[in-house]
Amino acid sequence: MAEHLPSGLLDACVVVGAPNDKLKEVCEFQQQENGVPFPLLDPEVLQVHVPPFVTKENLTQPGIGNFSRVQRRRSFIKKKNDRRAVSSANAKTNDSSTEDVSVPKDLDLVALPQLCFPGGLQLSKEQKDDHFHFLVFTDVFGNQTHGVVVQYYRPIQLFQEGATHQNGHAYKQPRLYTPYGVCVISKHPYYTALRDALSCLLGQLKTCRIADLDERVTEFSAKLALVPIPPPGPLHVMFTLRPLTIVLPSREDQDRPVIDLDLHLPFLCFRPRILLQIMTCILTEQRLVFFSSDWARLTLMAECFMLYIHPLRWQHPLVPTLSRQMLDFLMAPTAFLMGCHLSHYKEVATETDDLILINIDEGTLSSDVNIPEAPRAAAECFKRRRNGLQLHYDVEAVHQGVCMDINDLRMRRRKWQQNLNWEIQKVALEFIVNVFRDVSDHLNFEHRVFNTDEFLKTRQPEDKPFYKKVLETHIFHSFLKERLSRKTDAFTRMELSTRTEAQKMKAGVENPRRPTMQEMARKNSCPENRLSKRLGRSLPNLGEEKHLSIPRHTSLTKDKAIPDISLNIPAKPVKIFKLPDFPPPLVYNYVHHYYVEVTHQLGKAMASLPAGDSSLLARYYYLRGLISTLNSKRLEALSDFQNLYKTDVELFPEELVRTLVDSLQKEERAQAEKRPELKRLLCKLQSDEKRELVTDVHVKKFVLPKSSMDLMEFVKCIQESGIVRDIATIHRLFVALADGQQNVVDVETFRFFYTFWKETEAEAQDVHLPLEAIEHLDNNECVYKLSSSVKTNHGVGKIAMTQKRLFLLTEGRPGYVEITKFRDIEEVKISAAPFLLLRIPSLKIKSSLRKEFFEANLKSECDLWSLMIKEMWAGRRMADDHKDPQHMQQALTNVLLMDAVVGCLQSPKATLAASGLAYYDKMKKDVTVTVPKTTVETLKHRINPSLCMTTPLTVDVLLYTPGQLSSSDCDLDGTPKLWCALGQGTVVVFDAASWSMHQNCIQIGTRRLNCMLGLDQEQVWIGSQDSVIYIINTLSMSCHKQLTEHRAEVMDFVLEEKSGRFSHTQVYSCSADGFVIVWDVLTLKVKKQFHLDCEGLNFINLHNGTLWCGARDCILEVRKNGVLHRKLPLPEAAMSINTTFSSFLLVVERGEIWTSFTDSGELCVWALTDLTAPSNRVTLPECTGVTCMIGVKDQIWVGCHDSSPGPNGMKGKIFVLDSESCCVQKELQAHTDSVQALCSAEDRYVLSGSAKHDGKIAIWKVE
Repeated sequence: MAEHLPSGLLDACVVVGAPNDKLKEVCEFQQQENGVPFPLLDPEVLQVHVPPFVTKENLTQPGIGNFSRVQRRRSFIKKKNDRRAVSSANAKTNDSSTEDVSVPKDLDLVALPQLCFPGGLQLSKEQKDDHFHFLVFTDVFGNQTHGVVVQYYRPIQLFQEGATHQNGHAYKQPRLYTPYGVCVISKHPYYTALRDALSCLLGQLKTCRIADLDERVTEFSAKLALVPIPPPGPLHVMFTLRPLTIVLPSREDQDRPVIDLDLHLPFLCFRPRILLQIMTCILTEQRLVFFSSDWARLTLMAECFMLYIHPLRWQHPLVPTLSRQMLDFLMAPTAFLMGCHLSHYKEVATETDDLILINIDEGTLSSDVNIPEAPRAAAECFKRRRNGLQLHYDVEAVHQGVCMDINDLRMRRRKWQQNLNWEIQKVALEFIVNVFRDVSDHLNFEHRVFNTDEFLKTRQPEDKPFYKKVLETHIFHSFLKERLSRKTDAFTRMELSTRTEAQKMKAGVENPRRPTMQEMARKNSCPENRLSKRLGRSLPNLGEEKHLSIPRHTSLTKDKAIPDISLNIPAKPVKIFKLPDFPPPLVYNYVHHYYVEVTHQLGKAMASLPAGDSSLLARYYYLRGLISTLNSKRLEALSDFQNLYKTDVELFPEELVRTLVDSLQKEERAQAEKRPELKRLLCKLQSDEKRELVTDVHVKKFVLPKSSMDLMEFVKCIQESGIVRDIATIHRLFVALADGQQNVVDVETFRFFYTFWKETEAEAQDVHLPLEAIEHLDNNECVYKLSSSVKTNHGVGKIAMTQKRLFLLTEGRPGYVEITKFRDIEEVKISAAPFLLLRIPSLKIKSSLRKEFFEANLKSECDLWSLMIKEMWAGRRMADDHKDPQHMQQALTNVLLMDAVVGCLQSPKATLAASGLAYYDKMKKDVTVTVPKTTVETLKHRINPSLCMTTPLTVDVLLYTPGQLSSSDCDLDGTPKLWCALGQGTVVVFDAASWSMHQNCIQIGTRRLNCMLGLDQEQVWIGSQDSVIYIINTLSMSCHKQLTEHRAEVMDFVLEEKSGRFSHTQVYSCSADGFVIVWDVLTLKVKKQFHLDCEGLNFINLHNGTLWCGARDCILEVRKNGVLHRKLPLPEAAMSINTTFSSFLLVVERGEIWTSFTDSGELCVWALTDLTAPSNRVTLPECTGVTCMIGVKDQIWVGCHDSSPGPNGMKGKIFVLDSESCCVQKELQAHTDSVQALCSAEDRYVLSGSAKHDGKIAIWKVE
């Protein structure tokens, strides 16, 4: 199992230098040719030290005791052919000349010597300073390892035969020095920590005897191999190598890399303009070469720029340090990032073409390649942020006193550097977010398509060269894969946190059908008005409407291209865990006791944590499990890893756990089966193996079809094109475009349709409205259709249509004449206007605000305009009656599709074909939809949680979480939220202050979600059909914890607040198999659990110290210890019709319990004092079953379903009953499908969610 064990800080330690025979030759040559410069020598590997340095099997070797210091260790020593030249690398005291020990297969010992001495190895007559530099190794799979190299010099003592003896003093030769390189290799980029560790080793190497050098290097390597890598999160690891204390910083989260270098170095070397050029070259995948006279700068600079573009990742060769023998690598035809010594600058510049040459020492960039400029708005924002950074530690520390302790001084500097690194990360990430923020607007998640052409059309003209290159790169392709997989990473979090109010509102509605119009408003107005334009696709009446006061073609100023949003995102506080002092690292017993001591210290740290600090607790569990694994304590390791489900499931090391499980001995596996938590873990691993999902990670670009399409192919093609997402609309479009006989859409027809659609979008970009017209329009309007010049009864001009109104742009002297708003239309008809001897088709529109008709001689356009206006009119009425703005958006979509159909077909029957898209006008003619007055008065608004899906999903659960007007925690979002659980484990979150979509899609497993519970503003518990309780962190909007103790689907929760000063809040959860589990909210430990004898436990409530549990066949009153107190069985009347309980409600104020049934429209009201007394029955009219009930104030709201829809098409009804009189106060026509969920928003509103045929959420006012 050793090869599967997690590595420590060190993967290998390699000593490189000149072999003895070469040293002898050089020294003899120097004696003969005095004054000639020393030649450059080829360095060779002298020693290799790799873990494990000790194993348990060492104890079985004969002659080796507990205190032996000569145990076998994995090192590789070069063969010693000549012992007359003695160096620090050949001091081996045993008799064997070689030691045949395996070397790691991923360690390239051929190229390593050259990289350790990239400028060559040369002897010296004087002692030179030590020099560090850094390396990056990349294998064929793109996996990186990192190296830190120190070059130091040791004297060579020469002895000549016949003239000099080992202890003789015949004559004294001049002292010579030879360099040696010690390279520490790690899978993790801990450049600073490894440099500090090597600095500690140097102090020993320079003072120790030559015979002890090998042992010192080996012990040093073995100590570093004992250092565990901290898991991602707020826990760093500290260890001591005399005289320094060294800290290993952890990654901030799973997706971020380790940062253990000074991120501000490029800011000190390059001006902001050059910085942006280098980042642009990286993003466009150029061939870059860094130059410096200091080898150490090359890798550090390259790594800084790799971190600047995070979460994008460089996909090409990365060789920041090229030795003089490797310069031919620069002839590679692919993109790369390499670095070499400044002395090669002229040679490289002369002999190679198309390179980006970056001089670090002078801070310059030169190239014969045309480098596109970074997007202007993002670049200006980056420059502003950079100017606000404090890059000089001395300026920051002028007020501090002199520190007498070197480790305290280092700690001060480390804290300052960590804070600065965090600020630089935010600035760099904001730049990446500003560059790629709008990419998600052009993605089709269902078919994994990115519409490149449409995205490019929305870019500023001066930015297009940059985007044209970037969109073709491997970097961007990888980035697209993650966006299409809805990955929640640093990019996603910053994109959400830096959205303007208008962008948040935009997220809550369907993508506009004319995005180019939206972009036109963004480009040609000031930022404030630009953002208001985006509100044009938002919910109505959510803010005061403003009027534009400047023309659309006003140019933008650079400084205002991106709003100056504060990046006040503080770094998270971290805890440091100090490892015990290292034992003698080459003795197994000492190492074993060291692991025991680390485990003990971790246990003490966990015990000292405040209750509820699950984030740190998870890191301690992970480290302890890691140490137990290394110490062969498999069951203890599995137990700690199992606890990660309750503390932070993202840390769970699945591959390591599977390896541990596979390595369990028979006795260990039997013990694991006896421990409930380990048995659950084994079962879960087995079930996960059976249903491993193969995720689709490809990315497609939209291309026009090459053959005729049937309905299914047509739906896919239209969705990929981004024109329409809704399947029902696409079906109507298919009928309009299809050949009636073949029932297919041929290639030419679709090509004409698509071309006309795109040409119309392009024309819409060029619409120029006079200032007078703009001043009359609301700030949320865009022109979607413009007629040709026509004669009207208000003069000659063009009729323009927005999503709200019709108006006339008069010709001659440009002017504005309002025709009507769609909600004010009373009549639309076509007549024939006389013109000489002809009768010209004329369109007449009657508005409720005008006495006379508006008449326009539209000629051949008359039928189409009549069709479009009637559809917009009907859609406006539907939206107003149902308080649902999506109806208006859908009507607008239908109108634009009609226009494209007529434009592409160009036949007498084109208008007739387009009329099939007039969904709302047809509905208005066929069905008289009258919404009852009570419903209209009570209904406030509707929202669609399935807006980003192709088909509506059932709203299974609703949860309202209140906000906070003021919050001391700047990370805490104080706005109220509405959580919606949809089918197949999808959760959508709305901002309940504006009803805009806050979080589009949080995926919680793959099964239906049954219940939700909000706790402490920071977490939401969700019970799933897969028997798991998922805990969502409301700040990160991701699932970090899972509770896996239930064995059947989790059905309901109830919260019990703490009753005393020393008690904890508890949550009761129930599952369908009758089990109830009591959880401590702070520790997430099971306090107790019990089983109830019932059929299908579905609901749970808490009243007066007892639990009320609702099953299909009974209602149980149970004491907290699980003892049954009372039982309410199904009434005989319900049993006679073969129905079951569907819900129950405790009306505490009246001492009643209300029950409902799945297949009955009756409610039964029972007295809590006597459940055996006959119930009071309440009959709900035209109701065939009840799905849910909630109490609000003195009212009972009941959600129902009806087997047959009413005259207005509504199957889902809500009855509002007075709890005192048990009478129906209101009957609300809620949804076209059954009501599935109800929740209350602070007793001011009630929210109802419906099944998938409707899939919407209605917001009702409580009186």
